Amino acid sequence: MVRSLGLNHINLTVSDIVRAEKFYLEAFGLEVRFREGAEMVFVGAAGGHDLVTLCQAKQGEAVGAAGGIGHFGFRVARDDFDAMVAQVERAGGVLLRRGAHTTSEPFAYFSDPDGYTIELGL
Repeated sequence: MVRSLGLNHINLTVSDIVRAEKFYLEAFGLEVRFREGAEMVFVGAAGGHDLVTLCQAKQGEAVGAAGGIGHFGFRVARDDFDAMVAQVERAGGVLLRRGAHTTSEPFAYFSDPDGYTIELGL
């Protein structure tokens, strides 16, 4: 069986690409990898291979929860979890729910500026 090497990217349609780029860089410490013109930017974690592609919505195109994505998640080191929660909030993320799947697996769910739900986990 040929196996995938892992998730390559997720493409998010956003209402304001400048605002979205600022949010993802500030909230999660991502960096710009490259751009395709003024309407698409690829961001990702330093040293990682995964990408979040931010794509400017065209007139009438659905964004956020209307786009059909339940949620997606970012992994964070255990010692940085509380600091990352605070960082996402400072960047404009809205904390939706925080708890633990088990005593050793904390989580926090946020809404980004377009209404996409993002999970932080270990």
